[in-house]
Amino acid sequence: MRDPQSKIVSRDEIASLRAEWKAAGKRVAFTNGCFDLLHAGHAGYLAFARAQGDLLVVGMNSDRSVRELKGKSRPIVDENERALLLASLEAVDYVVIFDELHVEQLIHELLPDVLIKGGDRADWVCGREIVEGNGGEVVLAPELEGRSSSGIIERIRGLDQDADR
Repeated sequence: MRDPQSKIVSRDEIASLRAEWKAAGKRVAFTNGCFDLLHAGHAGYLAFARAQGDLLVVGMNSDRSVRELKGKSRPIVDENERALLLASLEAVDYVVIFDELHVEQLIHELLPDVLIKGGDRADWVCGREIVEGNGGEVVLAPELEGRSSSGIIERIRGLDQDADR
């Protein structure tokens, strides 16, 4: 197994690697998210995403962008730890941290062959036009009901309130 730290790469590195993969005819799968409080839903989702290509690149929101998207109490786990946890998963080949609120610029730089997101509507997927315009496809991953970082945080808050009584 590769050293997880070696799977965390910069945007410059991922662009260089992408050129190598394209020359080798590799099908690049890509997904993205905050991945705060890694849980079983994430593991299943990432395994599904990995099965869509020869390798899986995960774009992960920076701490700053997570705060802007989710609120000042997030992330629970900082970006370096979240990246290392993701990189430790067998399904994940590379992790790239991005600071923007939305992932379009990273998708434009990587030009993956397949973009994987959870949900039920491909037309709502951020970056869809870029991927499809480059001849790629969007695949919707099945969602595991009741599995979310927000749900875990709410359960913890509820337990904390119970302890105060």
